Amino acid sequence: MRIGVLTGGGDVPGLNPCVKALVYGAAEHAWQVVGIRRGWAGLLELDPEDPATLSVGTLELNRQNTRTIDRSGGTFLHTSRVDPGRVRSDRLPRFLVGRGDLTSASADGTVDCTAHVLRVLDWLGVDALVPIGGDDTLAYAERLTREGVAIAGIPKTMDNDVFGTDYCLGFSTAVTRSIQFIHQIRSSAGSHERVAIVELFGRHCGETTLMASYLAGADRALIPEVPFDSQTVADMVTEDRASNPSNYAIVTVSEGAFMVGGAPVESGMEDAYGHRKLGGTGRILGEALNRLTGDDILYQQVGYLMRSGAPDGLDLMVADNYAALALNLIESNAHHHMVALKQGVYTSVPIGAISEGVKRVDVPELYDPETYLPRVQHVRGKPMFLY
Repeated sequence: MRIGVLTGGGDVPGLNPCVKALVYGAAEHAWQVVGIRRGWAGLLELDPEDPATLSVGTLELNRQNTRTIDRSGGTFLHTSRVDPGRVRSDRLPRFLVGRGDLTSASADGTVDCTAHVLRVLDWLGVDALVPIGGDDTLAYAERLTREGVAIAGIPKTMDNDVFGTDYCLGFSTAVTRSIQFIHQIRSSAGSHERVAIVELFGRHCGETTLMASYLAGADRALIPEVPFDSQTVADMVTEDRASNPSNYAIVTVSEGAFMVGGAPVESGMEDAYGHRKLGGTGRILGEALNRLTGDDILYQQVGYLMRSGAPDGLDLMVADNYAALALNLIESNAHHHMVALKQGVYTSVPIGAISEGVKRVDVPELYDPETYLPRVQHVRGKPMFLY
């Protein structure tokens, strides 16, 4: 058995431990593991007619070269945001230009390079592929299952928004980091008697902001699922400051949150999956609050620090167990599945489940849209992270 593993999309803490656990578990079966560098881009850029690309695009993994990788964050295999099913013509590797077996994917002129990816997987001798990623990475993995590729997917994203699983690798560490930063900024906010706005990652799902705000005791939390009114927030923050002996307030806001009648703040070019960069809604909110209340605003984007560094204990445990479960799927020939946690129990679901719905904050159960605050109605029967 020869297993391929790749990491795609944004990096999160826990990727390296997951790769190590896959390698160590595979060794128990005397299986080989080949690491594919830079996610789907690695497969796209490998050229079966040029063996020299192997040393650039792949790495044979073993106990020796993965022994210490679990001690650091990120992914030592590197990552990318590439969709081989939709490659812009100006991003095609030179050796693929003009290939007759590649087809136009859509009217936008992108090229479907799946035929090439299948050829590369065959060239590498990969019997089963373990892609570790979020919605976008796993969506292409699901495409490959329809082409007959054996897939055991592992969900990861600090937004925790992959449909079909209650938990995604990296979520716990992102929440833990966010709590720390929220508490740390209290010293400056209190010293200067300001309103501190902490902007956290979260494109469509506000679960990271919700959980961090709930556990850190933020005064208000703004999430993408509920558009906010700046005047209402201003009135509430004024009350929050007045009730605080140190005369400050903390507002957390997801980068994908937006004002009533507005839209998320985006910038830059679209990536391979059609996403533009988010960020700046906290700054715009701060300008509005300053205009409405006259308060001095302290605005802080936490950004990439949320997903930098080593994983916490929970993400270490999930990384190991997701890897073990992926190997179990391969061993049992359950090849078109994604590992998952459901109601606190390790399991798996058909990988097509990721497209059967969207995962968002359960507003009626967990959030009060009138006060812009987390509101946990009840916990009996709920799993640890209140999914």
